[in-house]
Amino acid sequence: MQFITKSPEETERLGERLGRTLHGGEVIAYLGDLGAGKTAFTRGLARGLDIPMRVTSPTYTIVNEYTGGRLPLFHFDMYRLGSSDELFDIGWEDYLLRGGVCAVEWSENVRDAMENAITVAIEKTDDETRRITIEGRTDDADLSL
Repeated sequence: MQFITKSPEETERLGERLGRTLHGGEVIAYLGDLGAGKTAFTRGLARGLDIPMRVTSPTYTIVNEYTGGRLPLFHFDMYRLGSSDELFDIGWEDYLLRGGVCAVEWSENVRDAMENAITVAIEKTDDETRRITIEGRTDDADLSL
């Protein structure tokens, strides 16, 4: 499925729609350049999971955990990791077993750990406009804006 969003708010709304379709155990593998809108999409995803906490980029912490919603959200930033081995060293399998949603920025750095993930590719076409392609198991949900 491909979508065009024309503002960060629209990108968040698309993330929220996806979040409402999730049941737990999903991995969301983001692809996109710096500033493409991955964290904005994750803010919406958190809203769709009814998480009341403020979502920020996990750039320096590797993972931010958000609880208190319908499902927990584990927001990873793999930019500084060199391989999937490093991801497994920080407890990736434990996060998968917790039944929440794992949203992974820079997933291409740990590609072999992203098996069966829902892929969200975000392409910046101008300052505000994004082309977002979502592939993988989404229960054929209607995510239209």
